[in-house]
Amino acid sequence: MAGEIDDAIERADREAFTRQPPKTLQARINFLMKQLKTTKAVAAELGISQRSVERYRKGERKHPPQAIADRIDAAVRKRWQPQVRRRRRKQAATTTGITVETRARFGYTAPIGTTDDGRFRRLTVHLPPTYAQRLFNARDAGASDQQMRGIITEGLKEIYFQDGGARAMGLSDVTLNDIDYLDLDY
Repeated sequence: MAGEIDDAIERADREAFTRQPPKTLQARINFLMKQLKTTKAVAAELGISQRSVERYRKGERKHPPQAIADRIDAAVRKRWQPQVRRRRRKQAATTTGITVETRARFGYTAPIGTTDDGRFRRLTVHLPPTYAQRLFNARDAGASDQQMRGIITEGLKEIYFQDGGARAMGLSDVTLNDIDYLDLDY
C-alpha cells in the first residue's frame, strides 16, 4: 500500500497534466493496450481475466465493479503523460524546489531549558531543489514512507526550525508524527 508521502507525490504529479486522461472505460482500456501491448499484460496489471479486458475493449461491458474501475483509473493515471511528469520533476529537482504543506505533530530534541514537547503545527514551507531531488531519488529506489518522511523532516528542520542556520542551532532530531494531512507542490 502506498504511503502518505507517495500519495502526495502522485497528487502533485496529477496536477501537472496538460490534458485529462481518457474518460470512458473503452478509451481507458485502449490506452492501456497501447502502453502494455497485449490483453494478457493489461489483465495481469489490473488483476482481472483476459476475457474481461476484451469485453471492456469491445464495449460489451461498460460498468465494471467499483474496485476494478478504481484499478483501471489508477493504471491509466500512472502511465499518463510521462514526459510532462519527468520535465516537472526535473525542474523541481534542479531549480524550483518543492513546497510542503502539512498539519502534523512535530517533536524534537532541544537544549536544556527549552521545551521539546511535540505539538501540532500547520506549516507551508518551500524546500530547496536538493530535497526535491533526494525525495524523488528515494521514491524511485523504492524507499519506505518512513524514509521519505525523514527527508522531508530534515528539510523542515533546516529551513523552518533553524532558518537555514540563523537560529535554533542546538535543535536536533526533529520528528514528524500524527500527520493530519500532507500535500506537496512542485
